[in-house]
Amino acid sequence: MSRLTLALDAMGGDRAPYPAVKGALHAVETLGIRVILVGAEPKIRQELEELRVRGDLSERGISIEHTDTVIGMGDAPSAVLRAKKDASVAVCARLVKDKRASGFVSAGNTGAAMAASVGFLGRMEGVHRPAIAAYLPRMDGGFSILLDVGANVDSPPEWLQQFAIFGEEYAKFLFGVDRPKIGLLSTGEEKGKGNETTKAAYELLEAMPIQFIGNVEGRDLFNGRADVIVCDGFVGNIALKVSESLAETMLKLIKKGLTKNPVRRIGALLSRGAFREILKVADYSEYGGCPLLGVNGVAIIGHGRSNAKAFANALRVARRYVEEDVVGKTAARIMAIQAAQIPR
Repeated sequence: MSRLTLALDAMGGDRAPYPAVKGALHAVETLGIRVILVGAEPKIRQELEELRVRGDLSERGISIEHTDTVIGMGDAPSAVLRAKKDASVAVCARLVKDKRASGFVSAGNTGAAMAASVGFLGRMEGVHRPAIAAYLPRMDGGFSILLDVGANVDSPPEWLQQFAIFGEEYAKFLFGVDRPKIGLLSTGEEKGKGNETTKAAYELLEAMPIQFIGNVEGRDLFNGRADVIVCDGFVGNIALKVSESLAETMLKLIKKGLTKNPVRRIGALLSRGAFREILKVADYSEYGGCPLLGVNGVAIIGHGRSNAKAFANALRVARRYVEEDVVGKTAARIMAIQAAQIPR
């Protein structure tokens, strides 16, 4: 039986291509997959040489798809479909379209990854716009899903309605629950709270065959009240980045406080096991990447600061996403709900 193949945008990320190459090597060794490294071949081979990888790459489960073109963080996402059609992220999406890969991972320009996914893979039937889902750690040790976190700046109520379906199916995949609890991020718990978009979205979600628990507030992001929290990409992206920044700041303040004098250093040494657990929960590299939901294919979006561990974990997420056919299940769920809403 042939191994599952995934494409990896080796030129995406702040320190490309080293973390992507190292992460790919770890993934092929531990996950039993093949990885196509997409990017400038001389640079990729240089990193492989420094990692002491020589000889026949195919025996290691690695191959290279060369392209010199890269979409920078400052480039317009539309460039991937116009001026830079051979950019590494676009090549990744085409590899999936051509069935040479079962999915792809990129930690580069998020807008370009979305444009490439929609442009080459297309949206699921009936889907208005894709959304990016992110993980939020909870007080009970689990996770909640927040979406959208940046694929769309302005989202009308109908889009938020579909984001709830995306999130429901993704939560089933992640948590193994039949009926995930779904909340709508707003300024208050009461039905009438929020702006006109969230008020209209509330009405749509309330009428759907999902476990909609109503509005949730910012304080509910981490308390586990909802398995899935729906919002537009503008709000979601700010919420996610504030959360990441707060986690980093608090960890630094705790470290500073615990090393202030010898007595505290002893206490910190005795508590280091607990702190390792806390750091693991707050470490984005543990989660690898966030899926782009609503497209006809597997696209995992990584953090721009992704290290080798993050890339390896993103490939792990992509492999599981393919094997459990989350794309097919989500498409079927969307069609079923839309069919049920058509007047008879």
